[in-house]
Amino acid sequence: MLDEKDYQILEVLRDDAHLTINRISKETLIPITTIHNRIKRLEREGVIKRYTIEIDHKKIGKEIQAYVLLTVNYSLPTGKKIHQMDVARSIRALPEVEEVKILTGVTDILIKIRTRNIDELNNFVINKLREIEGVDKTQTMIVINEL
Repeated sequence: MLDEKDYQILEVLRDDAHLTINRISKETLIPITTIHNRIKRLEREGVIKRYTIEIDHKKIGKEIQAYVLLTVNYSLPTGKKIHQMDVARSIRALPEVEEVKILTGVTDILIKIRTRNIDELNNFVINKLREIEGVDKTQTMIVINEL
């Protein structure tokens, strides 16, 4: 069970996972040894799954961010049954895809993608995404601003 110190450590790491244990100790006023032991425990217990980076996508030429709502056709005309998780795994394998979420409700899958431009986005949706077996309908929403 997590306590207040664990939440403090997680909050600091969430803002900057690159901080040293010494710096986390200074920001939280928790002793260095305690920080070290707690981070190791949080990693071991799977609370901290991995450390990652935040990329400036404009600087790497991936300026278009979009979300795609997708519905799955669970029964193909051939009679073959499609599983939502199999469709999601096929989508996740595409290089443009950053995240895939399985949803409840009218939409089955939510996809977050990044492309260089609108033409690449169009190509992704029409020639890659819609070609995956089981993909029924898509609705693409382009992000125009991010806070």
